[in-house]
Amino acid sequence: MASTTINVQSALGTSLSSTSNDSSTWSEPQICREYDVFLNFRGEDTRYTFTDHLYNALVDKCIRTFKDNEELAYGKPIKRELLDAIDKPRMAVIILSKDYASSTWCLEELAKIVERMEDRGMRVLPIFYHVDPRDVQNQTETFASAFDEHGNHFKDQNIEKVKMWRDALKRVANLSEHYLKDG
Repeated sequence: MASTTINVQSALGTSLSSTSNDSSTWSEPQICREYDVFLNFRGEDTRYTFTDHLYNALVDKCIRTFKDNEELAYGKPIKRELLDAIDKPRMAVIILSKDYASSTWCLEELAKIVERMEDRGMRVLPIFYHVDPRDVQNQTETFASAFDEHGNHFKDQNIEKVKMWRDALKRVANLSEHYLKDG
C-alpha cells in the first residue's frame, strides 16, 4: 500500500505543480483556495482503506484535501455543501471502485466534477481501484448492474440524469489513469 500511495502522490504532485498560461495557475500567490484537492470515492469500498491512506499522505504533504466523512444513504439528495466543495479546488481525484457507480451521490459529484473540468479547467485524476478500466469505460460488470438499477429507479422521473452520469463516467474513464490491482 505504501508504494501505491507514493506513486499516486507523485502523480498528484506533478499535476499540482504543473502550470499553464491562464491566470488561475497553482503557483500564483493571490489565489487562496480552501482546498487543493477534492476526493471523490465510494465510502463503502475505500473510505477506511485506500482513501484514508491517500488523504493522510496528502495532508502530510500540506496539500489541503476535501474528504467527505459522512456515510451517505442511497436515494437521499446530495448536500448542497458537498457540491459547493467541488467548486473550490483546482483538482479532483476520483477513486473508481467496484461499487462506485451504485452510489447516486458519487455520480452526482462526478457529474459536477466533469462540469468543472470542462468549464473551469479542473484537473481530474482517475484511480481505478481494484476495477478494470475497461469495465468503467464500457460500463460492464458491476458498472452495468448499477446503471441498470439506476435506469429502473429513474425511468419515470429523470432518465436524463442517468444518461448524464453515464457520459460523465465515460469521460473520466478515458483520461490517463492509475490502475491499482491486487498484489
